[in-house]
Amino acid sequence: MVHLSRFENAALLHRYTDGIKCHVFAITFARAAQQCFNQLPVGAIGSFKNSDLFFLHQFASNRKLRKTELSLFAVRQKDNEPLKEYLQRFNAAALEVPSATQEVKASAFSQGLLDGDFFKSLAKKPVSKFDALLDRAAKYINMEDAQAAKKESHGEKWKEVKEETPPRTSYRYPRQKASFPKVRRCLYSLDRSHHPSFHGRRGKRVTDTP
Repeated sequence: MVHLSRFENAALLHRYTDGIKCHVFAITFARAAQQCFNQLPVGAIGSFKNSDLFFLHQFASNRKLRKTELSLFAVRQKDNEPLKEYLQRFNAAALEVPSATQEVKASAFSQGLLDGDFFKSLAKKPVSKFDALLDRAAKYINMEDAQAAKKESHGEKWKEVKEETPPRTSYRYPRQKASFPKVRRCLYSLDRSHHPSFHGRRGKRVTDTP
């Protein structure tokens, strides 16, 4: 286990004796390991080697299983996940499988890709080496970054224009009253509603009315 390996390296550096190793190693226990160690009868562990074996036996289930090459094929690109982020996740998983060859990593990465531009590029011109795949992926990552930056820039400009545009108001300006020219009408026409052209015939006085 990692904890045991680190302790052995530290003990080797400080040149601990077997007896000192047993005492110091017990101090490094925490929680369940410390509780289990305290329940041991006196003299149950006679040397650091016995302590080593006891520790491994009790906590073997906590050991992190080593991943195989098949685990790389389980890494898949998520929906709407940029190519850069998928590549970072895949590289992190590949570090845990040092035995994976260039061919295996290239195949696993290709199978995990979504149906996008880079996947279509690999389908037209497949690559067998993972290093060659990384070189081509860099071009598509740069393209995705440029598209994302352009989209963000357009979004900011549209936001600025929208903020500068004054809101529409529901206020309506009052209608202006139409102005009509004054018409000369005689007093008789006011009473009889006759046309002003007949005022001369009736001999009535003419007045200005609106």
